[in-house]
Amino acid sequence: MSKSAFVAIAGRPSAGKSTLLNALCGEKVSIVSPTPQTTRNAVRGIVNRPEGQLVFLDTPGYHISEKKLNKKLTEVAVDAFKDADLVLYLLDAAREPGPEEEALAETLKGSQSKLIIAVNKIDAKDADPARAKNFASEHFPGTPLLEISGLKKNGLDELLAALFEHAEEGPAWYPPEYYTDQEPAFRMAEIIREKIINNTREELPHAVFVEYKDSRRLPDGSLEAAFDLVVERDSQKGILIGKGGSMIKKIREEAEADLNGIFDYEVMLRLSVTVDPDWRHDDRRLNELIY
Repeated sequence: MSKSAFVAIAGRPSAGKSTLLNALCGEKVSIVSPTPQTTRNAVRGIVNRPEGQLVFLDTPGYHISEKKLNKKLTEVAVDAFKDADLVLYLLDAAREPGPEEEALAETLKGSQSKLIIAVNKIDAKDADPARAKNFASEHFPGTPLLEISGLKKNGLDELLAALFEHAEEGPAWYPPEYYTDQEPAFRMAEIIREKIINNTREELPHAVFVEYKDSRRLPDGSLEAAFDLVVERDSQKGILIGKGGSMIKKIREEAEADLNGIFDYEVMLRLSVTVDPDWRHDDRRLNELIY
């Protein structure tokens, strides 16, 4: 009988969780940005191998903060750790462990029986794998520990082998051709958000979210989809639109280029910018946005 498991990926912001997930799945499942806490949901990526099926959950980075948005993101991550069959704890070899890493390690002690640790970014310029391994050994003695590079795709076969070794026998939850279960509207919104972050990250780090409005199929088979880019201030609206609409055009064109490589039909986007000064403090909106 094949093996199967839901695997939550744990780590601090920018530990390389999304890059690793995309490398494991062989497709762009989770958006990637230098901005911490880019991931806002437990995004699922699916890996099918002869041994069975692993369903990975790319969780928001574990971050200590009293801000409502950050606390909500941390709740999403912790809930994923509790519910998953296995937890893959990603340690960044290029950063020294600090209070945030200590807090995450303490949180994960409740999941130690299902924990596997991977020291990531071993190829980075400032990498110190020994430091990360010592931290892991001190907090989780006897726990399986591997060295990998999600960016360079080094050590991934060994990582998958270790995860399958600890997975239990069970059915595949998704058909073998699936590499994610995300709805098209969610994937489009995430790609748009990635382009916003990467083009405006100094001005708009977490001050924007993307809201799906509607879509329609055109006679030629293409899809036209409309999204609102919601910001908190009029000045941010101006940044997103850009001089003569140059920024929003750039975001649209870059997003369309990615989406046309993901879907087997052409995607055309209609983007508009709206202002809502309270969206990051609105519980109803946060619950709709982050889950």
